[in-house]
Amino acid sequence: MNSKVFTLLLLGLTSLEVDAGPPFRTDDPQPVDLGHLELYLFSAGQHVPGTSTGVGPAVEFNYGVLADTQVHLVIPYAYDRSANPPSQGGLGDLEVGLKFRFVKETDTLPQIGLFPLVEIPTGDADKGLGAGYTQVYLPVWIQKSWGPWATYGGYGWWRNPGLGNRNWTYAGWLLQRDLGEHLTLGIEAFHNSAMTLDTQPSNGFNAGGQVNLSEKHHLLFSVGRNVSGERQTFFYVGYQLTTGTFGSLGDWFRSRPRS
Repeated sequence: MNSKVFTLLLLGLTSLEVDAGPPFRTDDPQPVDLGHLELYLFSAGQHVPGTSTGVGPAVEFNYGVLADTQVHLVIPYAYDRSANPPSQGGLGDLEVGLKFRFVKETDTLPQIGLFPLVEIPTGDADKGLGAGYTQVYLPVWIQKSWGPWATYGGYGWWRNPGLGNRNWTYAGWLLQRDLGEHLTLGIEAFHNSAMTLDTQPSNGFNAGGQVNLSEKHHLLFSVGRNVSGERQTFFYVGYQLTTGTFGSLGDWFRSRPRS
């Protein structure tokens, strides 16, 4: 899996509240509530003629460490299945991040947040399981909700080092609607600038949503394709567990024995 493919995959694997973020590539500015934990088990991938690449099973953790602030970690198993064997599989690049919301939503104002991410090159790049370089993503996200509707999106810059690579940008926007208590559906459109010296910019869309089995258990899914640039289709399917049983970072410090 080259750096362009792996970066695209992890672009969509960022954190969410129950109603935002994955299974889409475009994220939202809303962090996990203070002291709450979100756990995801998922698979995500893409297919271009002759090659299928992706991650799965993969695990994502999001924890509300402070008010309006969450920490984020993704641990993926990556695979690269080309038309010419052998196929490869193993640990992919780890993703760590910190989401911070600095404007809360009001009747007139949207909520706004930052979500910087770092891709740590733990995957074997020689086997196509990682980028081989540390990548950094610096996005800003905006969201506004009204009734059962929500819309969010933003813009981000990727640092993408390596021979033949170039730094690139992402812009995306999504519209979604709650269809009752148990189902939410949405559609997004996005644009990527060129990620390497020999590729073109691309535009694409995703459609998907989530099924709320209960307050804590959720299923997420999406499918999409590019409409310009490299021909590719992609998918995301996952399970989400949300809990509020953990305390905040301040509670943890206050509970430590004092000498």
